[in-house]
Amino acid sequence: MPFYSKLSIKPQTCAYVDLGYLGIKKLYENIQILHKASKLHPLTAVEKSENIEKDSARICVEHVNAKIKTFQILTQKYRNCRKKFNLRFNLICGFVNFDRGFEVPVK
Repeated sequence: MPFYSKLSIKPQTCAYVDLGYLGIKKLYENIQILHKASKLHPLTAVEKSENIEKDSARICVEHVNAKIKTFQILTQKYRNCRKKFNLRFNLICGFVNFDRGFEVPVK
């Protein structure tokens, strides 16, 4: 029985995923997935260049995820009040955005 996520991807959203999500292309049309190489079927030069383009778009998000994980809020079990989780997570994301040079909008 295949696993289907309860979260759907909207048609106007383009999702960049790695080779761990090979079966998702059957469910959604708007998925950008890397080309897979094997011993008998190596990648062509065009496929390699497409993989590099897709990876360069994905790496920015991966760097932000790694920065958020340094605060351990996603990797450790959250033992505080559940109502304050969103506030603390938003504060951590604000720190990461500030570190990456994004300006805070003034209301």
